[in-house]
Amino acid sequence: MTALANLQSRIPTNQSVSVPVFGLGVWKSKPKECYAAVISALEVGYRHIDTAAIYGNESEVGQAIRDSKIPRSEIFLVTKLWNADQGYDSALKAIDRSLENLNTDYVDMYLIHFPVTEKRNESWKALEEIKKSGKAKSIGVSNFMIPHLEELLKEASIVPAMNQVEYHPFLNNNELFHYCESKGILVEAYSPLAHGKKIDDERVAILAKKYNKTNAQILLRWGLQKGMVLIPKSVKKERIRENADVFDFQINEADMMEIETWDEDYRTCWDPTTVE
Repeated sequence: MTALANLQSRIPTNQSVSVPVFGLGVWKSKPKECYAAVISALEVGYRHIDTAAIYGNESEVGQAIRDSKIPRSEIFLVTKLWNADQGYDSALKAIDRSLENLNTDYVDMYLIHFPVTEKRNESWKALEEIKKSGKAKSIGVSNFMIPHLEELLKEASIVPAMNQVEYHPFLNNNELFHYCESKGILVEAYSPLAHGKKIDDERVAILAKKYNKTNAQILLRWGLQKGMVLIPKSVKKERIRENADVFDFQINEADMMEIETWDEDYRTCWDPTTVE
């Protein structure tokens, strides 16, 4: 089990940066609500914000960070290279657009959003240059499965710092998790609440009652104790606060092992396993 002190606890990566273990995802957050959500999260104590070029809200994320008056150096900011911009030259241009939208000189991590066939390796070469330039302090990938990672690592000069994938007790890909662990790649869970589609599962409710926590908090705490970084998405201040209230209890080993049995390969987003 991973011992975690608070919302701003960090996990080290293989690229000399450490990632706040808990962040705010802003996928599908409309501009105005995205701005308000980031402000709320930063007020609660979040220091990790995850956006992407395709989300269309990089500008609002950047504005909220500036308006929060929290020093930029204290915030771990992530954005991603979209599929249409993959390739060497286009990726180098894409990071500049993202930095302009975010109104910042650098991001703390830049990710390839999806393993686009025949373009992902060229994109990675560009990300290595982006890291060397200082425009990204670290680089990683998203939605990469083991075959994609194996292919990448054959050519890469830099091992990805992180692999951001859909991960929750109902999509518990231990083979991928342990592979990443063996390569020193941190796993970050997006949609750690399975978009709420399993939040009322009776097994979750039983544990929530046992630990006097909400169903969502049980799912999130499981991910934290497993050793992942989590970026649950919400635009409601009370939910943003509730999601973060997971550092004052620990799920015991027997219950952690019980949750491990809930896997049913339940995807709520992309299925990158079908990508050649």
